[in-house]
Amino acid sequence: MAAGESRRMNGVDKVFAPLGGRPALSYVLDAFESCKAVSQIVVVVSKDNLAKCRQLIAEKKRAKQFEVCTGGKRRQDSVAAGLARLDECNWVVIHDGARPLVTKELIERGLEAAGETGAAAAAVPVTDTIKIAGDDRIVLETPLRQNLWAVQTPQVFRVDIISKAYQKAKGEVTDDASLVEKLGYRVKLYTGSYDNIKITTGKDLLIAEVLL
Repeated sequence: MAAGESRRMNGVDKVFAPLGGRPALSYVLDAFESCKAVSQIVVVVSKDNLAKCRQLIAEKKRAKQFEVCTGGKRRQDSVAAGLARLDECNWVVIHDGARPLVTKELIERGLEAAGETGAAAAAVPVTDTIKIAGDDRIVLETPLRQNLWAVQTPQVFRVDIISKAYQKAKGEVTDDASLVEKLGYRVKLYTGSYDNIKITTGKDLLIAEVLL
């Protein structure tokens, strides 16, 4: 998924922002191409970035099938557009192009975890104490930290499960697992990486540069 508007990047498109001398998205493409379990890669971008993305893919010899398509207004519209481009497959791995430090191992762990329930999401334990508050910012609850996880991508699904979730999707959600949960399916959390950060602001890009 690389069709976001990068609203907090001061005019810089985060997926094509320079990272270690390369566009950030190139690291994602390489990670998925290096994963033996992955046979097809669909990159979903904004209309303005179609040509730029195709050029990025063509810059090196690719061993796997790549396809580029245009995303929609909301993230879930973009995911649906990507799903529609897939050939026959058993599993779908969905990843945010704004998380350039994904690794082949992280993808493989997700596929292994999804084998248990049909759905899995990368996540890391929350290290801060979290407060739940009302609109007036008065604390209502302090949930146990050991039960809290910060969810990332990749998120991995059996193809029939994620397809059904998007066919029945209503309202707006921030991740794919939420749609699957609404249908009553169990989502397995597997250990992600604190290095697997999402680039949202220019500061995040600097942090990614250091981690890289």
